[in-house]
Amino acid sequence: MITNGSSHAKKPEAMHASGVLSEWQRLQKQLTGTGVVSVDGETLTVADVAAVALHGAKARLTDDEDIIRQVNESVAYLAHELAAGHTIYGVNTGFGGSADTRTQDFERLQSAAIQHLNVGILLQSDKGNDNGRNELLRSHALPSPVVKAAMLIRCNSLMRGHSGVRTSVIESIMRLLANDMTPVVPLRGSISASGDLSTLSYIAGAIEGNPDIFVKLGSGKIIPASDALQIAGITPVRLQAKEGLGITNGTAPSCAMASLVIAQANQLALLIQVLTAMGTEALNGTSHNYHPFISSTRPHPGQAEAASNILSFLSNSKISPPFPAESSPKTRLGLAQDRYSLRTAPQWIGPQLEDLLLATKQITTELNSTTDNPLIDPSSSSIHHGGNFQAMVLTSAMEKTSLALQNLGRLIFAQCSEVINNMTSKGLPPNLSADDPSQSFTAKGFDVTMAGYMAELSYLTRPVSASVQVAEMGNQSVNSMALVAGRYAMEGVEILGLMCATYMWVLSQAVDLRVVQMRFREEVRLWLPSLVRDHVFGGSGAGRVEVIERVAGQLGDIILQRWDELAHLDLRERCDKVAKESMGWLLDDEQPFSKGEMVDRFFLSEYRTAVREFLEQHYREQHDMFSDQGQAGGFVGEGGKLVYEFVRKELGIPLNRGVEDHPPLLLRTRAEGENDDGHGNGTQADPRTKILGTQASNIYEALRKGVLHDRIMKYAEEARLWA
Repeated sequence: MITNGSSHAKKPEAMHASGVLSEWQRLQKQLTGTGVVSVDGETLTVADVAAVALHGAKARLTDDEDIIRQVNESVAYLAHELAAGHTIYGVNTGFGGSADTRTQDFERLQSAAIQHLNVGILLQSDKGNDNGRNELLRSHALPSPVVKAAMLIRCNSLMRGHSGVRTSVIESIMRLLANDMTPVVPLRGSISASGDLSTLSYIAGAIEGNPDIFVKLGSGKIIPASDALQIAGITPVRLQAKEGLGITNGTAPSCAMASLVIAQANQLALLIQVLTAMGTEALNGTSHNYHPFISSTRPHPGQAEAASNILSFLSNSKISPPFPAESSPKTRLGLAQDRYSLRTAPQWIGPQLEDLLLATKQITTELNSTTDNPLIDPSSSSIHHGGNFQAMVLTSAMEKTSLALQNLGRLIFAQCSEVINNMTSKGLPPNLSADDPSQSFTAKGFDVTMAGYMAELSYLTRPVSASVQVAEMGNQSVNSMALVAGRYAMEGVEILGLMCATYMWVLSQAVDLRVVQMRFREEVRLWLPSLVRDHVFGGSGAGRVEVIERVAGQLGDIILQRWDELAHLDLRERCDKVAKESMGWLLDDEQPFSKGEMVDRFFLSEYRTAVREFLEQHYREQHDMFSDQGQAGGFVGEGGKLVYEFVRKELGIPLNRGVEDHPPLLLRTRAEGENDDGHGNGTQADPRTKILGTQASNIYEALRKGVLHDRIMKYAEEARLWA
């Protein structure tokens, strides 16, 4: 922990970040090829779900004899109760509002359960038939990774031994999973009240071998379930008493969606802390925003963690180092403190971390819960009728997650807007254009798309639970809509990912330009004493060293302040205007020179030309130094370096030099043999021939694959950030 000696605040426990790191470490273990996810009803994690659903990790039923015995005992006890003539809901009664009927044909009843639930709408293209495909229709099938996760989670719940489902039936689902055979399941229709009934009925239909239930093979081919079972060597299941209900009466699809959402939401929440650190550098902000004393006086754990993390990601920054004396409000020019998007970032991010922590806990508990009705307890010789299939806990988790995603998006939207706007960026050029702003508008389009993303993300945040409708003969008077809440949260993840990718492009451009500015300012400061000596005091430095230094310092403040304020002008006009206005300050009757130190007006006549030529020459030189891949990696902190090197080196996205990098203009110039810098030849491999949208797209796809997250986690391990 970094302190300035004035605070003894204890480093906060990184509860959210350490949880993200722990899940990543577990995922890596599962992906090494040696790890196998054990389906035992007790130990399933979000990382396990992601490993199986997204990365093809293997899973198998536990061989723990006690667990298997409990499953078998639940089946035996159910048979005992039926033989005794006892009434058991859904086993010898009808379903829901039709539970006033009775039957002794237990197997036929389970077929009836599946039949009345196989009612979702799928397109012919979802079933592998692309003839007459309507291009306006998106897929109506639940994404395969969600279905795989649902299969895993449902088996985990059934293995708890409270559902009366045979291990052979559970094994049939697991064998489909092991063979990378995924039932095609309708996207819509579940209200997540008695669990996700219709959704799970398609998994039940698949192991029955229903010829009109379809299965997607790992190759992408889609075939009838009857054919899939034959290929896999699986005998079609004849569902016995309660087994149709046992498979369908659960929250597994909602929990599957929630698990995949929360894993990515947690990653994005951590990334946004990295981006906030880099945004502080891009905006030339101060690390004092994240001082531990501030959070120690308002000890919300999420706020303290966010501040500590951002500060850690600023380690070794040459732009916003923790905590330089020169950035204190006593000596700072312009605004005495940063704007809200930086200054209140820990206070804004903190509650989101706390909500995501709770959501993760809720989902993890659900992963290892029995979600069914009725529940069988052989140990006490009892059957309990209740409502463990009501998925409101998952709705709660997903609505908190959606709100957190929206709030995190709002933060980086504000930061990004300030970086692109030269009125708030502290001297960066308008639209981050590296060439003259009258003819180049580099990041303006990104500014607009960010507003579009933000508006849609905000729209998605509306709570689904407020739209519940009474269903099923009035029996399901309250229903959670958890799967729908999860679907919208997944869209939120997608849109926030778009925003992060865009912001990463913007930040990489901005820090390059910030370093250009920093180096330029240093050169101006170094040159000013000679300027003052030669063009203010007529070349006479004898006895005037202190005066020259003082005037040079004051003049530097004037020149550099106006330089930043005039960033909207083209370079030559900007240089001329700064030279003219700073000379006006020297000639002002109230200029701060004492008698005997008056300026030499004869030598001052060359001042304007000297200033204009120096500013233009040295700014162009600094710009040209960054014209290829940029060099800001040595200036940004540890977090910014991870992002910057990911964009510039790993993805090969160069600093945009302005309108000259528009592919048609670039290729035309190269064809004419002009301005060939030797970087690329106009082929598809040349990164400069990619439009800005393609560059942002490449960042987005790599981001969603987890490439940058892996880099951040490896850095956290090596630096022992959250040990």
